[in-house]
Amino acid sequence: MVTGRFRAFAIASCIGMLLVLLAGALVTNTGSGRGCGDDWPLCHGKFIPAYTFESMLEYSHRVVSALEGILVLGVTIAAYRMYKRNPDVYKEPYYYAGFALLFTVIQAFMGAAAVLWPQSPPIMAIHFGISIIAFAATMLLVIWTYRVRKGPQKTFVVPRSILPRALITSVYCYVVIYLGAFIRHTETAGGCEGWPLCNGQVIPEMTGATGIVFIHRVAALILALMIAGLYYHVRKVSSDGEGLTSSAGWVLLLIVAQVMSGAWLTSTVGDENWFIFTSLIHNLIIVGLFGILMDIVIRSWRLREREGSGKL
Repeated sequence: MVTGRFRAFAIASCIGMLLVLLAGALVTNTGSGRGCGDDWPLCHGKFIPAYTFESMLEYSHRVVSALEGILVLGVTIAAYRMYKRNPDVYKEPYYYAGFALLFTVIQAFMGAAAVLWPQSPPIMAIHFGISIIAFAATMLLVIWTYRVRKGPQKTFVVPRSILPRALITSVYCYVVIYLGAFIRHTETAGGCEGWPLCNGQVIPEMTGATGIVFIHRVAALILALMIAGLYYHVRKVSSDGEGLTSSAGWVLLLIVAQVMSGAWLTSTVGDENWFIFTSLIHNLIIVGLFGILMDIVIRSWRLREREGSGKL
């Protein structure tokens, strides 16, 4: 049984992780990553730095991250204390809270390393990838609290064919996310003018910023087709006792929104204020999409039909 207090605790940690992720993206998009110089955890050698836009934005990101770390630690302890007596039935919150804590710590160390020893764009893109895993873990915990709010639920059998498709799609989605983060850290978003064509061409010259952005666009299109295929397959073979069809439907809806937000993002590249806003929207959609996709993977693995038995 999940208490309302624990669910609220989990929701708070999820919202906090989302704020950390979006604050990090805002720091990158505004070029405020060096707002505190080479100091960490202090900012220019001070506990409370002198006000500049860059320093306050970077320092605010650090404060929010620290508070979120405390929050995730609290959720992890609460999950252990509440469900340690029945680990066979309630073992999922251990994994979700534990992974959230682990990747929050890794994220913090990578953030500190980026300040103390400036990193290359490929490494900084991994930082965003770590952040999105941490967020997905907290989101999965929230989803779990709603799924078992009245106690252990009836177990449904999920066709084995769903898992490999969902797993491949989620791994590929992570690669596409990494490409997007790489574009952000290399400041190459303006490599393609116009949408859906790139600089007025179906296939542009594959060099420099243009090549990077075009590859990301093609990768995003392939991801959309993969998600559409996953939705069709889940709807075809699943009885949907576990709500997989509705989850796959949400992922399909979000990938369409993500593609449209990408087009909007492209149209605002020359306007700094609008570009920051559309970039945050683009990030917000993809983190939700990835979290739901991971939920499909986990449920299709836990509830998959065993070969030759038809049982779990």
